[in-house]
Amino acid sequence: MPPEASGGGGSGGGRGDGDGLHDYRQQLQRYRLGLLFTIGSIVMLFIAFTTLFVARRGAGRFDPLTGGFQSDWVPLVLPMKLLLFNSVVLLLSSFTMETARRAARMEAILVPMSTIPGVRPIRESSLRWVWLTALVGTAFLAGQCLAWRQLQLHGSSLNSGPASTFFFLLTGTHAAHLVAGLAVLWYACVASGPRRSLERRCITLDVTAWYWHFIAVMWLYVLVVLVLMD
Repeated sequence: MPPEASGGGGSGGGRGDGDGLHDYRQQLQRYRLGLLFTIGSIVMLFIAFTTLFVARRGAGRFDPLTGGFQSDWVPLVLPMKLLLFNSVVLLLSSFTMETARRAARMEAILVPMSTIPGVRPIRESSLRWVWLTALVGTAFLAGQCLAWRQLQLHGSSLNSGPASTFFFLLTGTHAAHLVAGLAVLWYACVASGPRRSLERRCITLDVTAWYWHFIAVMWLYVLVVLVLMD
């Protein structure tokens, strides 16, 4: 969740009044701690899914004629070209998100100095990088929808088999967590708080950037699991 204004610093736009550096660091540490708990819960969720995936992959049906177990796992033909393209798109969005985070940090330091007479005003660019990240992230989701559509056209759906079920479960869960990150990005783009307050913008983009990088890494993990276990 994006940070809320605290004390008297919210209305000052983060330009040198109110809360001060100590309060800024406290807020940043608090939201980073919340992010760690969030990441931990997501990691545990995907570990649970992977464990079920591995167990189901090796399971089978008992054949009374042969007296053994026969696997009912039908390998899924993945749209690898599209999935790899989507991976490149998501990694690109991670780069633009990191650029936005660094730009916001520099703005929080340099923009207040531009109020000094004779100092050239600093041009703020972090929100433009946030817009770009949100657009590229949305493009990744669109690419995922195309991948799901391709599988459906080839007769694979959520209930068409265990391999198909796990594919939609893993990719759908990842997409849902990415949508949560997109919601914060769009908040940073349109809400008055991050747009006007440099402190709040810096905290929002810092926490969101690390979450976004984590989501990109989790997608690579999901892709490797799908490839190796199919």
